[in-house]
Amino acid sequence: MFDTLDKSVGFLARAMAILGGIVLILLVAITCASIFGRSLTFIGLNQVNGDYEMVELGVGFAVFAFLPWTQYSKGHARVDLFESAFARWQNLLSDLVSDLLLLAIAVIGGYRLWLGMLDKLNYGETTFIMQFPIWQAYASGVLGMAVFVIVAAFCVIRSLRSFGGTA
Repeated sequence: MFDTLDKSVGFLARAMAILGGIVLILLVAITCASIFGRSLTFIGLNQVNGDYEMVELGVGFAVFAFLPWTQYSKGHARVDLFESAFARWQNLLSDLVSDLLLLAIAVIGGYRLWLGMLDKLNYGETTFIMQFPIWQAYASGVLGMAVFVIVAAFCVIRSLRSFGGTA
């Protein structure tokens, strides 16, 4: 049962990271096309309209898309300076506390992002050039945070299992 859950959560985290990577690749292509267009204005080409806005929106999504994979793979920054001085159970307890704190951060961050999205939706705020509804960018962040919450909750379970000696 746990192995199936582990594989499912791992797949979800990996899929979000891949989606974030695809978005970043597309943003690089848009940026390159825009720079190329600016450099060739003398032959009638031009920049991509709204390129700055697309980069802002896309990078925002990508950051939230990478959080689940970082949590799942234990890739968050940590200080291992004292790890060798602690007993195994103390290191496992440290992992559990870290996972609990990151779950709290994910829940609070996701909730606040949700409220921000609702605020942007109610006011109908859009970007300046493309007139893109900003709430939709927030919604993409909420998607990433929702997956982050799921993965962070799983990581707490994983740490509990390790602490209990069943992993």
